[in-house]
Amino acid sequence: MPRPRSIVCAAAFALCAGLTSPDPISAQIPLGFRTATGLSVTPAFEGWYQNADGSFSLSFGYFNRNFEEVVEIPAGAGNHIEPADFDGPQPTQFSPRRHWGVFTVTVPADFGDNAVVWTIDFRGERYSIPGTLHTDWQIDALEGEAGSGNTPPVLAFSEGGPEGAGPAGIWSEPVEARAGTPVPVTVWARDDGRGRSGRATRSAVDLTWFKHQGPGQVTFSETEGEAPISGGRMTTMATFAEPGKYVLRVRANDVSGVSRAGHAQCCWTNGFVRVHVTH
Repeated sequence: MPRPRSIVCAAAFALCAGLTSPDPISAQIPLGFRTATGLSVTPAFEGWYQNADGSFSLSFGYFNRNFEEVVEIPAGAGNHIEPADFDGPQPTQFSPRRHWGVFTVTVPADFGDNAVVWTIDFRGERYSIPGTLHTDWQIDALEGEAGSGNTPPVLAFSEGGPEGAGPAGIWSEPVEARAGTPVPVTVWARDDGRGRSGRATRSAVDLTWFKHQGPGQVTFSETEGEAPISGGRMTTMATFAEPGKYVLRVRANDVSGVSRAGHAQCCWTNGFVRVHVTH
């Protein structure tokens, strides 16, 4: 039986997973040793921020210890959020290494001292991470990074349409597709152009596509690209190997590159696309 363990980590604690117990050996990666496949995945709580309507967004990421293996963990007993009312937004595909602010769980204004707990049970290792509104975990995901005023990019899925920013980001209208037939997905992006110094340092928003959920493989014509900070667009072609319900995620990084450092939530935005794929 898996040995349950509870961990607490945040964006600043990038290697939080596997440090609370000396076993199993697979949870410990010696310095300088790179393991391509066969290791586990740990959920991470990044912090929370308040939304305009008074609700709160709890930001979560993960650590896939493998350096090469893309891990699939379907929603269910091995990958779930409690209470069950909050289950569903978590990824089922985990790219290698540490990923910050991958999704959020929205809780009501009166959530108080309650907790949302994400559990991953995989390869004999069970990890649970609680997300709470404790003041130590408050982050400035939308209001601008301290010192620079840098704010996250803004995303939209139609020109002049609804916009979103930060880890919670924005969801597109559902898309219909057929297995094996590429379908275009277009996103509009703009940004304030500020780097860590508060001054514009580059002219584009970096956009990266991921499969977030779904039963089969998804390939993209462009996994990475750029859109001008002034409000440009990028289109990628997504091809689905088999029918089913999918969610795609596009991550928009501003000029600071903070989401790769992981110590703040100020500087990137998620966009999500539901896709229904038929034969």
